Amino acid sequence: MNKSANRRPAIAVAAGCVRSATAVAALALLASCGSLMPPEAVQVVPRPVGDTEWSRTAATPAVAAGALLPWRSYFDDPDLQVLIALALVHNSDMRLAVINIAQAQAQWGIRSADQLPTVNAVAGVTRAPNAFGVQTTSVTTGVAVTAYEFDFFGRISGLKEQALAQYLATQEARRTTQITLVTLVAQAWIALLADARNLELAQQALASRQASLDLLRLRATHGVSSALELRQSESFLEGVRVTQAQLERQMALDENALTLLLGQAVPQAQVARFQAARFAQFSLPELPPGLPSELLVRRADIRQAELGLKAANANIAAARAAFFPRISLTATAGSASAELGTLLKSGTWAFSLAPQVLMPLFDAGRNRATWELARASAEASMVQYEKAVQVAFREVADALATRAGWARQLQAQQAQTQADTERLRLVALRLQHGAASQLDVLELERTVLADQQALTAAQWAYLQSQVTLYKVLGGGPEE
Repeated sequence: MNKSANRRPAIAVAAGCVRSATAVAALALLASCGSLMPPEAVQVVPRPVGDTEWSRTAATPAVAAGALLPWRSYFDDPDLQVLIALALVHNSDMRLAVINIAQAQAQWGIRSADQLPTVNAVAGVTRAPNAFGVQTTSVTTGVAVTAYEFDFFGRISGLKEQALAQYLATQEARRTTQITLVTLVAQAWIALLADARNLELAQQALASRQASLDLLRLRATHGVSSALELRQSESFLEGVRVTQAQLERQMALDENALTLLLGQAVPQAQVARFQAARFAQFSLPELPPGLPSELLVRRADIRQAELGLKAANANIAAARAAFFPRISLTATAGSASAELGTLLKSGTWAFSLAPQVLMPLFDAGRNRATWELARASAEASMVQYEKAVQVAFREVADALATRAGWARQLQAQQAQTQADTERLRLVALRLQHGAASQLDVLELERTVLADQQALTAAQWAYLQSQVTLYKVLGGGPEE
């Protein structure tokens, strides 16, 4: 009697399992008829309206692959390399980018874990009255799988793909931050070198004018020089002092900006180096001609936009899967006994299996609104991707035009500085023979100083344009 009674529940459980397995198989067959993931958009780089020389020029794969050097090779100045390495470690934006990667990686790990069942150890004691009103005790122990969802319609895999794309996007965001930081440090260092060069020119002019003024004052006491020449020389001297004060203030500001980028004070060794006026020896390698427009797809911000679009497409699949049934399973296996002492003896084996199918019937349009939101987000991601590429084309075209313009201006400024310097030498010779006045020399000295400062400014701008071009082309490969 008891054996027969115990056999019936087992038969019922077995039949229920067969029916559940049949239903699950049918749903799996239905899900296999098609994927809920929308077709991934073909990523074609949208070309801007019009054509430019750099996008027309064909380049061999070898040139394209080696067009952009790693930052240590491109910025080969030893002091600049030290500063960039410090910034990559201590800069707050760079550290935050690394933390964002860790967060996205953890989120991806959570979504990946959702695809596997979670197994927990369980133990419990239940005391309740039986059918005759007698209090009975039941002790259970074992393992349990709680509400494990079978991902027949791709909801969990869609969320996993979304998390993976977001994780990869944070890696590209870190690379964008790194390239931006490298170029900002380089530009700040170049600015400090230019400040030091201008300050050196001002100090040289100040020393020269002070000596000339002392001589004019001596000549004025003997009635050889006029008061006009004396006042003109004093005016020039004070003007140089004004320029020197401005340059010292600008150098302090530029050093503060570099300190912020580094995340710490500029090392004293590098401070001594930029104060030594090394600007004339500083140079950057020229990027090779014939860079193809396909190099733009190497830009981290464009790859980040692509991954954002991929994440949005995966979110559509997850939102669409919400319209289909959710199939979950709760199961336990272990031992059950009326007494703790007999819990692990033979004959106390027990298990339960509880599959569940949850079919949405009415949700006041929530699932549809979620799906439409996912579609709109994907469309927005596509527009953002297209805009990122268009902005990249604009930035490269601007950088190339700027570099070419400054190259021509630098060449012209060099020629003008050489011509005015030669004029000053000739007028100084005429002054020695009494064929020119001191005022002529003063005027040309002022002109030559302005030419030298303009030449430094042109050199600074040309170097900055080289750094900018390196940045907008996506920088070099990771080291």
